[in-house]
Amino acid sequence: MGNSYFAFLPMIIMFALFYFMLIRPQKKAADQKRQMIEAMQAGDGVVTIGGLHGIVDEVKQQEGLVVLDCEGIYLTFELSAVANVLKSAGSNEQTVYTSDNETHVESDLETDANV
Repeated sequence: MGNSYFAFLPMIIMFALFYFMLIRPQKKAADQKRQMIEAMQAGDGVVTIGGLHGIVDEVKQQEGLVVLDCEGIYLTFELSAVANVLKSAGSNEQTVYTSDNETHVESDLETDANV
């Protein structure tokens, strides 16, 4: 009888490892993205999953849509197409991204019309 419990022990350990290494971090990342999308508002800079940079003109949470201003061209996307919300375009703050070999500094989103 005690021998059969030891037969299930490796399976239980594997399930625990999968949960803590795969499932839990994925849920945490999904929650963070959901919060980011819910906090998005007009004037925020965004990047879509296709790499398009724009400024949020309107957010329609009920319909699941966002309207982006891309240098005077207004495009409508689903909220799930937003990959990253950068920051409010009206702020004077700078966002600094660092990688192993490079440092990138982004100031406010500017269009050619503003220069």
